[in-house]
Amino acid sequence: MNSVFQISDPSLESQWRAIILFGKNSATYKFAFAKSLLSLIDNNQSSLRLEEIAVPFSKNIITHLKQNDKQGSSNTSTFLNECRKYIKGQISEDQLIQATIRYGFVNVVDAFQNVNGSTIHNPFYQKDYSIHKKIVLTDNIFRLQESVQFINLNQEVDARWRLVETAWNLQLNPSLLEVKHDSLKQELFVENKAMRRINITSIREALNGYQKGKCFYSFQDIFVNKGNEKICAVDHFLPHINKMTHLNEQVNINGVWNLVLTDSKINLSKSSRVPNRRFLERLYNRNEFYIESKHPLAETIINQTGKTKLERRRFLEKQFYIALQNSIHEWEPEIELPGNF
Repeated sequence: MNSVFQISDPSLESQWRAIILFGKNSATYKFAFAKSLLSLIDNNQSSLRLEEIAVPFSKNIITHLKQNDKQGSSNTSTFLNECRKYIKGQISEDQLIQATIRYGFVNVVDAFQNVNGSTIHNPFYQKDYSIHKKIVLTDNIFRLQESVQFINLNQEVDARWRLVETAWNLQLNPSLLEVKHDSLKQELFVENKAMRRINITSIREALNGYQKGKCFYSFQDIFVNKGNEKICAVDHFLPHINKMTHLNEQVNINGVWNLVLTDSKINLSKSSRVPNRRFLERLYNRNEFYIESKHPLAETIINQTGKTKLERRRFLEKQFYIALQNSIHEWEPEIELPGNF
């Protein structure tokens, strides 16, 4: 499915998002490394020594470790144990940085740019441990910084990190895992075994990367940062009327499978109308992106729409048929740029 995510789209933004959304997650070091890179390229340096990366890297890990103790799939981690010692005041900041250099980068530098068994086409850095341990930044990461979508990337990393660590720390059976949407706060949340609500992240930040930072219907650029006058809207692909029919007693129309991000003006134009049938394939692909990326939106969508690709296609077709029976007319956006998924 990552090939579908990349098809007809060799952009640097798409390659970066493939790393964040589809790369393996045996620990959350990837996210800390990503956030460190995004912050350090502002210095316009051609290379970064591990000593420099270690400062924001350890800070990011510490911040998340305080909220969720489990930051990896392994039961033990020398680096995380050093971070825990720092939180308890048992080691100094200098000792933490030295521990980060020694243990924190063991796998992440080599693995970060690897997606589905191979390195991305346009690497953002090259490893150089010949004299000093450092990475040499390529032009690609500076071109990424100049892109329209760069402003969204840091928040997308945070959202993905929150989703992964929440799933690990909940320790729920995947069949019971359900990410829910709070339409008032526009947040995603889950409930633990004690039925206590745990807020995860903003719905916009969590969904944006899977739509490549584009309006679902018009494919115009959208933005997720608060305060931006062009902040995107959250839309129900199929309207709430689907919830009313007797055919849909078990369907969660507010589920993540039915939520898409749109340009706010496009969203006002659409209102509660049913999109043209051709957008159904895009919805299917977008949902499959979630499933391929694992934890925990994947399990939520599988539980809500079907265990196999065929079941999920039939589910969407059925829901579209029900919506069309209630609406008759199909809606199309006034502006529509070429899409690539």
